[in-house]
Amino acid sequence: MTRELIIAIDGPSGAGKSTLSRRLAATLGYINIDTGAMYRAVALAALRTGTDPGDEEALERLCARLHIGFVRSEKGERVLLEDEDVSSAIRTPEISLLTSRISAVAAVRRDLVRRQRDMGEEGGVVLEGRDIGTVVFPHAEVKFFLSASARERGRRRFEELQAKGVDVDLEQTIAEVEARDAADTAREHAPLLQAPDAVVIDSTNLDIEEVLEKMLEIVESRRVALRAGR
Repeated sequence: MTRELIIAIDGPSGAGKSTLSRRLAATLGYINIDTGAMYRAVALAALRTGTDPGDEEALERLCARLHIGFVRSEKGERVLLEDEDVSSAIRTPEISLLTSRISAVAAVRRDLVRRQRDMGEEGGVVLEGRDIGTVVFPHAEVKFFLSASARERGRRRFEELQAKGVDVDLEQTIAEVEARDAADTAREHAPLLQAPDAVVIDSTNLDIEEVLEKMLEIVESRRVALRAGR
């Protein structure tokens, strides 16, 4: 029997990775692993404990004692930091910007990459982040790189935050997306890169259903090819 696939979804902030990862995993009956949420959880823990994001040794100690998990509830997939549901707390603009700094720290990446590999090595998983297809699972059977213009991604983020009652400015939100792009691309350890064998999908002018349909077609094509030994 063919082992279930490892599916990697990479791309910049606001490209729709989280929503599509959840939808794709649910459709396939796979486990969804939001790796970005893991970095956000570390950033939240660092903020709460007053840990200097520039102190690698302190962050390494912090990571060693953290428990980060995922659970499904009536509200959907939730992110736990220790026993606390931090699904909303990790999605603020402040945490988004801090996460770029935290995720650039080698010790943090080593710790979380190890956890992510342990979670996904048996297959039957969809992992989303910024370096899944290049660093975490370079041998993933299916790799996607989702993109969209910075303005469109900023608009989506703006509407998401507004819907949650957060007072935000559209142009500032777009500028924050651009700043996050620059930080993720320029960081020394595991920068945001498109894997050479990733399927690129630009969602600027596509809705979620259209992108999901494209992804499912590619996954099924890969399954057929693997069964045929190609």
